Amino acid sequence: MAVPKNRTSKQRKRTRRAHWKLTAPAVSQCPQCHQPKLAHRVCPNCGYYNGRLVVAPKEGAAK
Repeated sequence: MAVPKNRTSKQRKRTRRAHWKLTAPAVSQCPQCHQPKLAHRVCPNCGYYNGRLVVAPKEGAAK
């Protein structure tokens, strides 16, 4: 079994973990209702995707 010969310093460890950041999801605007939605997904507000009605909108949502 491999065992480290020397202790890993704090700087080396933290430098390696510097890229473990979360990124914000890409949010775009729905062309039908102009509400924010995730890219390549049906709009949860109006139910449109790619200019077509895919899912019936929920009650109380603007069309």
